[in-house]
Amino acid sequence: MRVHVVSDVHGNVEALRRAGDGADALFVLGDLVDFVDYHDPAAGILGRVLGPEVSARFGRLRATGAPGELAAYATARWASLPDAAAVVEEAVREQYTDMFAAMPAPTWAIPGNVDVAALWPEFARPGLCLPDGQVVDVGGLQVGFVGGAPLPAGRAPRRGGPWHPHVLRMEEYTAVVAALGPVDLLCSHVPPAVPELGYDVVARRPEASSAALLDLVHRDRPRAALFGHVHQPLAARVRVGRTECVNVGYFRRTGRPYVLHC
Repeated sequence: MRVHVVSDVHGNVEALRRAGDGADALFVLGDLVDFVDYHDPAAGILGRVLGPEVSARFGRLRATGAPGELAAYATARWASLPDAAAVVEEAVREQYTDMFAAMPAPTWAIPGNVDVAALWPEFARPGLCLPDGQVVDVGGLQVGFVGGAPLPAGRAPRRGGPWHPHVLRMEEYTAVVAALGPVDLLCSHVPPAVPELGYDVVARRPEASSAALLDLVHRDRPRAALFGHVHQPLAARVRVGRTECVNVGYFRRTGRPYVLHC
């Protein structure tokens, strides 16, 4: 069985339409939404709704801003719209309409941290499985799927703005992972907590990863742990015991799926 795996699509609909070519199944490991386009400030939801100048400054503040500066700037800019939440939801739903239509059957898809998971059930259809937090049989393999991203310990999701990404309290995320039954293959949006896998060499900082996922790798010793989230990782793959932990790549930029032979 040949499975193609992609993550961090971020609006690349054309490549997503081709992602399943020649495969028996497609796994999509999250981040469908193109919310802030750091390469083209005029693109992405932020650029199209609030303008490229706002999008460009958002990117600069995310990279070099003082603590709290980015949140304050974003709050002020969204406040300029009479109903920012409705505008963002409409823009996300528009992207999802194209994205989910581009997925072939069969596809297994989980949300990333940038995704609005509450909207995903609207796009369920035959041939599309949304298995976040479940173990499913795919070609005789028990595959565990974990979407979203954990927040640092002690932090709670922010719910004041118009955009509600799929991030969970650390203890909630840990509980989702711990509840999975035995797995032969682990598919998540964020990597297990291996420093080389979680560090982005362009952003020059560690991105979200999960100690709970690493615990599961030690527990079940799956043949592989596949994930995305870190666009420019220090290491694209690391072996943990018998498990090959693999970042499947920044699909928006590469347009190439990772190929898994089961």
